Amino acid sequence: MITPETLAQVTARAVEVGLAEPGIAALRQAWPDIHFTACSEDDVPARLTPAAEGEGFAVYLVSGAQHCVGFTNHLEAATGLVLAAVSDDA
Repeated sequence: MITPETLAQVTARAVEVGLAEPGIAALRQAWPDIHFTACSEDDVPARLTPAAEGEGFAVYLVSGAQHCVGFTNHLEAATGLVLAAVSDDA
């Protein structure tokens, strides 16, 4: 389970460290119980609403509760976070 406070802390820290591999590694080290994935916003289904947003990225929740990992809208079910880089192109 990811709490609202943890989501806010991770989002703030991601702004500081960035979404490149060293930044994601820093997030993994700080929150070892959370699975982190970085990608482009193009890799996330457009129908999803981010759980949080930082400067230049959106945060989505994922759950590994079933056989496959999938997106969720429920913090209490979330086991990981996808940080999707947002393009400035419109």
